[in-house]
Amino acid sequence: MKNFFLAAYLAIKEVIRNRGRFLMVALVIALITLLVLFIAALGEGLSNANRQYVANLDAQLIVFLEKSDFSITASRLETNTVKSVRRVEGVADAGPIYTSNTEIVSLEEPLKISMLGVEADRPGMPALLEGRYFRGGEAREAVMDKSVAERSNLKIGDEIRVRSTQGTEDQFYNLKIVGLVDKQAYFFQPTIFVPAATWELVRPQSESDLNSDTPFPNIIAVKLDDPTQIEQVKLRLLSQVANIEVADIETTINNIPGYTAQQGTVQTQGFFTLLIGVLVIGGFFQIQILQKVPQIGVLKAIGSSNAVVGVSAVLQIIIVTAIGVGIGALLTFLFSLGLPSAIPLEFNGTRSIFAIILLLLIGPLGGLVSIIYAVRIEPLKALRLG
Repeated sequence: MKNFFLAAYLAIKEVIRNRGRFLMVALVIALITLLVLFIAALGEGLSNANRQYVANLDAQLIVFLEKSDFSITASRLETNTVKSVRRVEGVADAGPIYTSNTEIVSLEEPLKISMLGVEADRPGMPALLEGRYFRGGEAREAVMDKSVAERSNLKIGDEIRVRSTQGTEDQFYNLKIVGLVDKQAYFFQPTIFVPAATWELVRPQSESDLNSDTPFPNIIAVKLDDPTQIEQVKLRLLSQVANIEVADIETTINNIPGYTAQQGTVQTQGFFTLLIGVLVIGGFFQIQILQKVPQIGVLKAIGSSNAVVGVSAVLQIIIVTAIGVGIGALLTFLFSLGLPSAIPLEFNGTRSIFAIILLLLIGPLGGLVSIIYAVRIEPLKALRLG
């Protein structure tokens, strides 16, 4: 214990005496921390913006068109497929989901959104935060994702005007906001939900689609009586319903275009940022040890043990790293307050804490070589007497 207090005293004393030098490396660590936390938040934000709606579905299975490779945009099912799915044993309910994009043009700046056709009170329709569900048929009503409200200051009772390309001409439709839901981004865009018939009327269509007024669902969200029976119900669906393929939620998310590649890219960036942190910290403390070889030689010559020298070096690295990570975390928080909501940053508590723990570990890891070198210094050689 006496050795530990001596080592702590030496480490703290040196940090205070050379505070300018150690503050510089702490600021470098702070910038690395800022970068790592922002990459983690960006990865979480991009992930949610891409998969949020699918991940929050009140369903366990998703039905696609056969040979669509679990791609939502490539799938287009027959209308009677929904009834066939609902009749399968083990299926509690099933809701068709129709996907498209549109643009709100009644705002100061046009806002691109995802427009999803769903059935109220069926899987695919999120739980309401406020207001009510839209009426059926071709009701010109919509339920709005909260992120649309945050970007546009729209509220329940307001009317929006959307633009849709019908063949070669732009058409405009008015929709009244009647409800509000939360966390339903789809394909990086905020979302509105409308009845299936309204979706068919309003969605962008090619010349060939103009002759049809029947909405064909892209996918069907399936809620099970017993969520543990996923594989059994999946096999029943494949055997009893024609021209379909079935996936669970996780498989559906992983097959969203670009999702896996995007997450792989963000994680690679985070890894190399941590690696750079290890090299920077390692290089600094290696130079620091080389500059004080004579002092370490004196300590050992007057009786200090290798344990004191080693623990002192470790504590010094931990102190400087902790200061840098603390400054970096504070800077990250301050910067996040001023960022616009359109930037897809989301600070996940678990992910951020994990990143901070890794950052605290890279200090001792980066300084490992310098610690070993300090312990192996021979007093006589250090004092040039050997």
